[in-house]
Amino acid sequence: MKLKLKNTPEQVELIKAMGSSDQTVAREASEAFAAFLGPVIHKVLMTAGTASTIYSDSEFDEDDSPSYPLDLYYGDAPGHVSVWSQSVAGGLATSHVEGMQEIKIATYRLDSAVSFLKRYARRARLDVVSKAIERMAQEVLIKQERNAWAVILKALAEGVTGTTDTSGTLNVLDHVARGSGSGTLMLADMNKLMTLNKRMNESFSGHTPVAPFSTGITDMYISPERVEDIRAFAYNPVNHAGNAATFSGKEHQDQDVPDSVRESIWSSAGMASLWGVNLVEMVELGQNKKYNFLFNEQSKTSGHAANALTLDGSDKSFDGFSGAGSAAVFNDTAEEILIGIDNSRGSFIRPVARQADSGGSFSALPDDQWVTRSEKTGFYGWLEEGRICIDARAIVGVIV
Repeated sequence: MKLKLKNTPEQVELIKAMGSSDQTVAREASEAFAAFLGPVIHKVLMTAGTASTIYSDSEFDEDDSPSYPLDLYYGDAPGHVSVWSQSVAGGLATSHVEGMQEIKIATYRLDSAVSFLKRYARRARLDVVSKAIERMAQEVLIKQERNAWAVILKALAEGVTGTTDTSGTLNVLDHVARGSGSGTLMLADMNKLMTLNKRMNESFSGHTPVAPFSTGITDMYISPERVEDIRAFAYNPVNHAGNAATFSGKEHQDQDVPDSVRESIWSSAGMASLWGVNLVEMVELGQNKKYNFLFNEQSKTSGHAANALTLDGSDKSFDGFSGAGSAAVFNDTAEEILIGIDNSRGSFIRPVARQADSGGSFSALPDDQWVTRSEKTGFYGWLEEGRICIDARAIVGVIV
């Protein structure tokens, strides 16, 4: 991210006043600048992070105790309501067991402090002040992203959904499936993953849910290497694995995508969406990458993702949507996880405190630790939030 202060006479005078040797003048100028700082960083945090497109904000008053009603989930089959959250920032996301009532949500404070020499303020060095603001926003953003994705990946690794067959038997679906074993993203893999998501989203009565309840996978989070696979659609045959290849018991002949699609991929150096699913490229995903490693650690403790469904039917009947599998344990150095999110469900919630003084979610104040060491000035900023997944049916994944 990059922030730049406007070089206006008013702003220059305010910055200079922050470096004044008169503590009263410097304090008043710092308080005025801090009031401007809070909304700016709030706007950056809302647009810069990847998790902000997954979570829906739920504001609560400062010092209040946020909660979420579970009334809408009465009558659902066992396993349909699973809640993942963190009690402290940076803590391990936990699967929380709660009666069918109103669940209390744990929140925590994310903060940052920055400082710079007063002589930069007296010289109106807007570039230095801008970098300080950038640093504060970056520190809070890094903490936000890490906590948000910890909950997402924990919900994915442990997610299971019960579905009933005609005999009334409860079957269990893991939310993670294995790809065709090619090491690349195949259209057939994504096609099957979309079907898995639809199957786990039956209504509480075992019927087709009302359309607004779930529209299926809306966003797919993938690594740059898998985006490379998609760009290769422009010049490589798009099929499973050769002529008359068998895939989940069905034959798939070599089939190229239409020339119009190839030209579109070629011209735009990729695809923004596939079958109506938005494709989001993330450098944190991929072999030996941060979120791949985090998912690996989460799956070790869950036992579900480690024994994921196989899309080719080698260890279980995926077409029959049967229960637990016996696939090899996920290996973050040789495999990677691709994450599908159904944003139409609103299952990922970010409770965030609304500050009483400013009315915003991010607060900034002059850092008073520099009062006696007057050669420096600085700011302290914080927000209080939580991350929670209320229903894991909104998330699925495929291992390639």
